Amino acid sequence: MARDVWVLHGPNLGLLGRREPRLYGRETLESIDRRLTKLGEALGLRVASFQTNHEGALIDRLTVAMDEVDGCLLNPAAFSHTSLALADTLRSMTIPVVEVHMTNLYARERERQESVTGSAATGVIMGFGPASYELGLHALAAMIGGARGQGKRR
Repeated sequence: MARDVWVLHGPNLGLLGRREPRLYGRETLESIDRRLTKLGEALGLRVASFQTNHEGALIDRLTVAMDEVDGCLLNPAAFSHTSLALADTLRSMTIPVVEVHMTNLYARERERQESVTGSAATGVIMGFGPASYELGLHALAAMIGGARGQGKRR
């Protein structure tokens, strides 16, 4: 039986491919989501993706996720630096949440070098471009177990 995973993308990630390509590359969010769905199948995971520019929508999805899925990948984008509300939600999670970032936050501007949400996530992967998502999905699969494995919930 496949495990269910949600991939939650925060603000401005719908602009990938056009937004600051020197930082984020030219790959679109749709392309990343297609790759994650395919990788998820190989790992025994059913992957569904959601993007929003609204903090409350991410909080609502995470709250629902605890009853609906086995784990989440989360790229909170700029909310990772500012959202205590999102961090509080992450601390309440009963399923693993792996935070991902395409860029290395430590190599960014000073105000982007801290992730208040990262300290509340199960783990954080950053700095590998779009592959950060794939690495995060592998980590999540290891934590929850795919169709072929045994995993532990947080």
